[in-house]
Amino acid sequence: MILAIVFLPLLAAAIAGFGNKAIGNVPAKVVTTGALFISCALSWPIFIGYLSGANVATVTPVLHWITSGTMSVDWALRVDSLTAIMLVVITSVSALVHLYSWGYMSEEPDQPRFFAYLCLFTFAMLMLVTADNLVQMFFGWEGVGLASYLLIGFWFRKPSANAAAIKAFVVNRVGDLGFMLGIFGTFLVFGTVSIPAILAAAPGMAGSTIGFLGYRFDTMTVLCLLLFVGAMGKSAQLGLHTWLPDAMEGPTPVSALIHAATMVTAGVFMVCRLSPMFETSPTALAVITVIGACTCFFAATVGTVQTDIKRVIAYSTCSQLGYMFFAAGVGAYGAAMFHLFTHAFFKALLFLGAGSVIHAMHHEQDMRYYGGLRRHIPVTFWAMMMGTLAITGVGIPALFGNPMAFGFAGFHSKDAIIEVAYAGGSGFAFWAGVIAALLTSFYSWRLMFLTFWGKPRWVASEHIQHALHDAHGHGDHGLTHDPHPANEDAGDEPHVHGPSQEELPEGTGGYHPHESPLVMLIPLIVLSIGAIAAGFVFHGWFIEPESGESYWKGAIAFNEHLMHSMHGVPVWVKLSATVVMLLGLLTAYLTYIRAPEFPAKFADQFRILYRFLLNKWYFDEIYHFLFVRPAFAIGRFLWHRGDEKTIDRFGPNGVAWLIQQGSKGAARFQTGYLYSYAFVMLIGLTAAVTWAILG
Repeated sequence: MILAIVFLPLLAAAIAGFGNKAIGNVPAKVVTTGALFISCALSWPIFIGYLSGANVATVTPVLHWITSGTMSVDWALRVDSLTAIMLVVITSVSALVHLYSWGYMSEEPDQPRFFAYLCLFTFAMLMLVTADNLVQMFFGWEGVGLASYLLIGFWFRKPSANAAAIKAFVVNRVGDLGFMLGIFGTFLVFGTVSIPAILAAAPGMAGSTIGFLGYRFDTMTVLCLLLFVGAMGKSAQLGLHTWLPDAMEGPTPVSALIHAATMVTAGVFMVCRLSPMFETSPTALAVITVIGACTCFFAATVGTVQTDIKRVIAYSTCSQLGYMFFAAGVGAYGAAMFHLFTHAFFKALLFLGAGSVIHAMHHEQDMRYYGGLRRHIPVTFWAMMMGTLAITGVGIPALFGNPMAFGFAGFHSKDAIIEVAYAGGSGFAFWAGVIAALLTSFYSWRLMFLTFWGKPRWVASEHIQHALHDAHGHGDHGLTHDPHPANEDAGDEPHVHGPSQEELPEGTGGYHPHESPLVMLIPLIVLSIGAIAAGFVFHGWFIEPESGESYWKGAIAFNEHLMHSMHGVPVWVKLSATVVMLLGLLTAYLTYIRAPEFPAKFADQFRILYRFLLNKWYFDEIYHFLFVRPAFAIGRFLWHRGDEKTIDRFGPNGVAWLIQQGSKGAARFQTGYLYSYAFVMLIGLTAAVTWAILG
């Protein structure tokens, strides 16, 4: 069964990719989508089996892969409770994204290539989560990097899409360097790359030291920090996060797949998979906690000022990943995986819902061109409402004798992380999580109010509409230029990406948004069910002390004591996330419904802060100054001074010059006159006779 789950997407990718236009659009879509739905159907029984306690960890051999000295690597597929979660998340979201893409990409002329890339992406992620050793995990790790490059740059005619794909590829290579060094060091220390063997031996290495960069360091701290650098790259943590918002240059289904189920969850999965290693290093866990908390706060602040609907959700993903990491940092790996599980449903729902809005608005992505859409696209509206209620954490806490909390998916998982951060003694992570929850509620409801409420801000005149499309492009469309370049300076004015609300004419004129086709709405409805019920139904198996310990069965370092402590936190801690959620909702309502002129006044009053947030804390500019410009300067120096003026001058160009000059000298003797040749022959004969006599 596991062989079919993993390799069916690869087979489908090969058929659609190599068959391409020879087999046509519909057969390529049928093969790829069918393969994913079969993998999904096979994954859920495995997950349910682990929930019931009927399944045990299994390893399915595939082939013997590498033998080099003392290193022996077998390609085998490991399935345990941790893998079971990832299987249902990956295959479920990917299957729905494939189905959604039937409608969203219906006008794309190169559909077989797109669906082949999607399947390849899914296969690589499945290889990563079923890996039984670090080398096999690295194979899947690099596979999702390759697939993300192909999908982000799918519309390769857009310069901004190419730039975003290269940026994602390069930034992830930085993280992958740390991951590779971590794998090398782990093999050096443990003499194996087998994950079960490493985790069994890890506690015995606690307190040992290793030489690194000429100094002695704690062995497990060095290994865990190097591995975490890899996780930072894949999961877009602060410092290596800059590729994630630019990944919005890919088609919207790609954004949903990357952000909800595949690439960005790889780092969280890796840390949880290797949690017994990380448990041996309090320093590494402290670093993970701080980085996760900082990422959570940073991304939430930037999300409050974005105007591109997809970028708001992208920064939301970055922030939610921060929650997962600081949960793992305080030792609550079950809570981290629980939020990964619920996040997959509501984040895929929000991205696909945003795609439906973009589809309705003829590929316009700027929310300031929206307004009043809930009457025109009601199914999309209610789907995104469910996603918003889930991500903001709407629910009723278990207080005052109420034995059971009830709420949407994010309420159970995100609130659990905030509570466990307090129980784990990390006040910094706790308060960062609470503030981020406030900002999450604000920017999520801001998105809803700008998109679905208020007066319509669509262009009344068809002439102006075409002019705007000529000026700004068509948003999420591959065959036109990009309206929001990834590297543009977004800090000039509040209306840099388009006119402000006051500048847009009101009324609809002849322009009418339209609901998406049924093939796009079905995934929204299914994901809405997940956003509503995933937290309430499954929270016991993830974070409850008794059932959680039974479910994980050694797949992660489940801290039963910490889970007990989480349920004993003060009432004000349990209420904190709910209170700030309501405060964020009220703030968004007052500023975008009751007083829609206030945001522009605030941005003008606090212009420095606004520009700081709009320019994403100037990370791109700092990196451009520190790394990009010096790299280009070195490249130009080596090109002009090293290559052209040294290597070429004294190498191929110098040899060519000598030959050319020699040819010119020899050509002077080729006069064409008989007496010239007789004279040369005479000189040669004289020289030969002289040499013979003297010799």
